Amino acid sequence: MIRFVSFDALHTLITPRKPIYVQYSEVFRPYLGELSPDALSKSFKLALKQLQAERPSYQSGATGWWTEVIRRTATGAGADADTVDKNIHEIVPRLMRRFSSREGYRLFDDTLDALQQLHKMGVTTGLITNADSRIVSALEDLGALQYLSPIVVSETEGYEKPSMTIFLAATQRAKVTNTVRCLHVGDELVGDYEGAQNAGMHTLLLRRPGPEGEGERKEEGENLSGVRVVKGLDGVVEWVRDRNGHVSEDSLLSE
Repeated sequence: MIRFVSFDALHTLITPRKPIYVQYSEVFRPYLGELSPDALSKSFKLALKQLQAERPSYQSGATGWWTEVIRRTATGAGADADTVDKNIHEIVPRLMRRFSSREGYRLFDDTLDALQQLHKMGVTTGLITNADSRIVSALEDLGALQYLSPIVVSETEGYEKPSMTIFLAATQRAKVTNTVRCLHVGDELVGDYEGAQNAGMHTLLLRRPGPEGEGERKEEGENLSGVRVVKGLDGVVEWVRDRNGHVSEDSLLSE
């Protein structure tokens, strides 16, 4: 029986309210002028990939880490480097605040219902994320944090998915020592699905169809044969309910 379900945050429970490059453009505009949306999209993805490789787990701190991502995003999209450096002290706080709240993020329509349904079944729900701690503030602002405990954030842990260490830390804090009674749900094949599987957990890969799924971490040429895929969080609830055999909350908690 499943006692604990952990969730990834970004593109699983929560998603940008507007595409990230659009929100960057809105903040950049008063300082840097109009930048090509296509160029911003490409430069942001490149800057993010570079920093994730150069400084995993937000080495040097989240603010310094994101300052460099923001600087590279702007200059990579054609902004004048001197103008960026002159205004970076105002640009960074605005973007950091935006992506700490409902201004930058929204919940998927099925998030709260799924968390509530799992709690009614007596299942503990938690968070395992490679995002920095601002995602926790955003989840609180959006009303979802009350359903998530434990919360394991790579910025504070010093290691990140797909390391099995971060998954085992979550199961231990949930006080479920047997990982076969745990399920992890996320949108990344390697970071979420394979990482949790290597830690001995059950896993479901979330692949939302349509525009809402465009932010998923899809790898080119990935092979999903044999991978358990759900199209929404209602599929997670259904899977857990079937696995647990429709047991009552008292029965599950007494195990």
